[in-house]
Order: sequence, then structure tokens, then C-alpha cells
Amino acid sequence: MQGYNVIEVEHLTKKFGSFTAVDDISFEVIRGEIFGFLGANGAGKTTAMKMLTGLSFPTSGKGMVAGYDIWTQSELIKKNIGYMSQKFALYSDLTVRDNIEIFGGIYGMERHDVRRRAVELMDRLGFMTEKNERVKDLPQGWKQKLAFLVSIIHNPEIVFLDEPTGGVDPAARRQFWELIYDVVDSGITAFVTTHYMDEAEYCNRISMMVDGRIDALDSPSALKKRFGAVSIGEVFDILARGAKRSE
Repeated sequence: MQGYNVIEVEHLTKKFGSFTAVDDISFEVIRGEIFGFLGANGAGKTTAMKMLTGLSFPTSGKGMVAGYDIWTQSELIKKNIGYMSQKFALYSDLTVRDNIEIFGGIYGMERHDVRRRAVELMDRLGFMTEKNERVKDLPQGWKQKLAFLVSIIHNPEIVFLDEPTGGVDPAARRQFWELIYDVVDSGITAFVTTHYMDEAEYCNRISMMVDGRIDALDSPSALKKRFGAVSIGEVFDILARGAKRSE
């Protein structure tokens, strides 16, 4: 895979009093890849993600996200990334089109650019016939597709997807991953957390956190070979057995 690093992390650490939530992690994410960021509850992945998205400052270490420093340029990071949380914040009483225009404005886009980009994305993601539907009337899978759409409306360099397929059926999960592949092909890098180990197989590379540290980082095939496993789920189970803490 060719490209420059859109995320660079060196010795990143986050402490809460005497508790070390993230313990001296270092890694990079290459432009155009799907990077899986995995870990059991309490592993530290959510805390790490908050630092990378400008929502929390580290205790020590260095980090660059989309070319911006996590210590001094957190507001610029927020403007230049996309973020889809586990509990996405959509305006349920407004239409699909209204939500897109609102979020485009939040990201500082000009109105004519929002409308142009909205048509492009609604067409690509199959939303044109639902554009005037109120969000609360959409099925759960469509709500998640819309949350994904608004997270990339401003064409960010990186989109952070925090368990984006939670609560939907396997068919909808596969369709969602087709969307992820589609936007990655357009040049957006995807940083994904998931509890579904079959989804981790779709990533170009996977990081696995245990007790605040990155215990393994490689492609799915390389990790399975290293641990003598037939699936990423088996690799995860092997590493998770050594965990000493949980939430």
C-alpha cells in the first residue's frame, strides 16, 4: 500500500491519577487504508480514540492526525476529520436533507458546496428517494448509513468509525462495509473500532490493545499466521486471555 501517514503516534500515554489507561503506544495509519483498532472492554481503545480526535489531551507522547498536532491543534483536527460515534447524533424530527445541510454547516462548508456534496453522496449511498423522509421514520440501518454520510460530508482525510454497525443485522453490516470500501476508494482513510471479529477481517491492518498497550499490529493474514489461528476472533481470544483489567 502506497501513501503517506495520516496518523502518527509516538509513545502516547494517558493517565488518570495512578491508573494508566493508555500505556506508551506507537503506530501509524497510512492514507487510503482501513485500519482496525480493536480491544476488549477496558483495553484503552476509547481513551486512545478520544486523544486522536481532539476530545482529550494525552499525559505524554506525540501524535499527528491529518497533519495536525494533538497537543496544540485539536480544534483543527476536529474540523479535518469525520467521526461517527456509537450513539450518533442525528436530528430525528428533521429530514435526511435537513440533517445533511446542518452537519455541512457545522463543518464550515459553504451552502452551495453542501448541496453539491449532498447530491453526490446521497446518490452514491442510495439515499435519493429518502432525502425528504424524517430521520425518525427510517429503519435503523438507514439511520446508520445517514450518520456515516454526514460524517464524510466535508470530504475529510480520515473518518473515525466507532462501532458503526452495532445493532444491525448481518446483511446490513455487509452493506455498510461496502460503503466503507467505496469511500476509501475515493481517498478517505477509515479508522474503525468493532466488536465483530468477522468485520476485522475486512481491514488492511489491525491493532489489538490489551491493558492499555498494543500487543499486536499487522494485516489479518499475518496475525493469523503469527498466532497459528484460523480467524481474527481466535487471535483476539488468545491475546485477551492475558488481560488483567476490565471496565
